[in-house]
Amino acid sequence: MEIFIEPIGKLINEFSKLPGVGKKTAQRYAYKIIDMPEAEARAFAEAIIGVKRKVKYCNICGNFTEKETCEICATRDESVVCVVKEPKDVAAIEKLHEFKGVYHVLHGVIDPMDGVGPNDIRIRELLARLASGKVKEVIVATNPDVSGDATAMYLARLIKPLGIVVSRLAHGIPIGSEIEYTDDVTLTRAFVERNQL
Repeated sequence: MEIFIEPIGKLINEFSKLPGVGKKTAQRYAYKIIDMPEAEARAFAEAIIGVKRKVKYCNICGNFTEKETCEICATRDESVVCVVKEPKDVAAIEKLHEFKGVYHVLHGVIDPMDGVGPNDIRIRELLARLASGKVKEVIVATNPDVSGDATAMYLARLIKPLGIVVSRLAHGIPIGSEIEYTDDVTLTRAFVERNQL
């Protein structure tokens, strides 16, 4: 015998497909939907359908947009390109209100263990952008892990011969932390990537 009637079971199953949502959390979400007024549930469903219908990738950088070209590509300085793994990384950097250039979203990183090679991510599109001659610097802002570092090194080897400056986000000891509790890799990287005062 099923624990849940079919409509509830289907909803729980759909919620459990989301990343980080286990069966218990999916059940809580399903119960919340059941308890919502119909207008709220309809608005929730329409938001999901709306995002699937309206959101697409910018034809230049690969970030989320509702138009062919995103607002950032249409209005910002093209001479500095920040390369990121996913559109959510663009949102994280934009929250800082510091970066004034444009982005290039790879939609992944080189990861042979997962079968992702250079041809599986948007590297060709990046090189095509660089061929315009407008770009003076490429900032590689991939995660500081094995795949992110491998991607950064691969990009640097391709881009440096073009006479474009390639930089990487600095890594090191987080502000407010204590050196004695910092892991060896982070502490080593902090020494290697130290800056002059």
